[in-house]
Amino acid sequence: MIESASLTVTGMKCGGCENNVTTKLMSIGGVKSAIASSKDKEVNVEFEPDKTDLTAIAKAIVEAGYTVVGDI
Repeated sequence: MIESASLTVTGMKCGGCENNVTTKLMSIGGVKSAIASSKDKEVNVEFEPDKTDLTAIAKAIVEAGYTVVGDI
């Protein structure tokens, strides 16, 4: 089963930031796709909930240097 989520992320300013977030998320086991948009301040991610969760995904975004807005 695949779940999808949309997270509000601040701090992304350009395509390089988008690539940084996408690369970091795709390195997590269970993440199937990740699309970051600096324009929309959003990251859309599809993942397998039996392999990872939103907490791990949000942690990876923060480790990449960005801020996840809202509750996870």
